Amino acid sequence: MGLKRWVSEWPVYRQLTENDPTGRGAAAKSRISLELTPRTTNADKVVKSVCPYCAVGCGQNVYVENEKVTQIEGDPDSPVSRGRLCPKGSASLQLTTGSAREHQVLYRKPYGTEWETLDLETAMDMIADRTIAARAEGWQWEVDGKRTRRTMGIASLGGATLDNEENYLIKKLFTALGAIQIENQARI
Repeated sequence: MGLKRWVSEWPVYRQLTENDPTGRGAAAKSRISLELTPRTTNADKVVKSVCPYCAVGCGQNVYVENEKVTQIEGDPDSPVSRGRLCPKGSASLQLTTGSAREHQVLYRKPYGTEWETLDLETAMDMIADRTIAARAEGWQWEVDGKRTRRTMGIASLGGATLDNEENYLIKKLFTALGAIQIENQARI
């Protein structure tokens, strides 16, 4: 690189010669910065989501390329967070693409010491069977001579990032099952 080219690319020189006295316009740009592109440029679609970590419920834009999540950023349209994310929310990409993420159902038998893998259909059947059994085992038609029609064998504790619609559906499901112990982490 010649001295003339080096001086002409020097930001202070450009600031003085290109009528950019504050150095915040063209003088601040370099060849490297001109060639940079956003990480989200090649995304096929953007999916709106909610951060899974705390009870605030910050909005996220999830960028997907070739059916894989490539970037997660704050959603500027979110009235909750207005495009901002805390450090945990900013690291949400690791939750979906990290090497420690499990992609299979793990099950440990009662009193067992080792995990085993199950297919999803088997795991869902086990959950359904155990829900029905717990409901039946804890069912109370009446207590102290008063009709109750409830089960004490099932309870629900919702996660803090569930929105109103999800909480409404969970409440309806567990009420239909006869559960009365229904709470949400955000209220506790």
